[in-house]
Amino acid sequence: MVTCKKCRQTTIVKNGFVRGKQRYRCKSCGCNFVEGDARTAPHAAAKRALAVLLYAVGKGSLRFIARLFEMSPSAVLTWVRQEAAALKYPPIDPAIQEMEFDEMWHFLRSKKGNAGSSKRWIVLPVALSPGWSAIVMLPPSPASTTRSNS
Repeated sequence: MVTCKKCRQTTIVKNGFVRGKQRYRCKSCGCNFVEGDARTAPHAAAKRALAVLLYAVGKGSLRFIARLFEMSPSAVLTWVRQEAAALKYPPIDPAIQEMEFDEMWHFLRSKKGNAGSSKRWIVLPVALSPGWSAIVMLPPSPASTTRSNS
């Protein structure tokens, strides 16, 4: 069974001949392709996997990877986007009750006096929709704070 090279669907129709080979068109995404296209090199899959791996671990920029494989940075970006689109979201454990964002922790524990981080904050949990939540952090108003001399 022929499957689409872009969306992997099986809703395929024949669409003429090109370079002496049968051409197909996907009804789902409209992609035209030739099955068994010999223009792709066998080592291209390994190059692509290595490029995505280098970019994913944060050790290589798009331009560095493009120079490494002697190609354009836009082609590397296309590879990364295609691989990212193919990934599925990881399942979220329903037992998770709270999450800490490192940037917010860093902001609140900062020693800067002008950011208001040395004062206590009011935290309001907000339910946006089922499965989503947010925390709104407000600085306390001067009227609501009390000082004790003890």
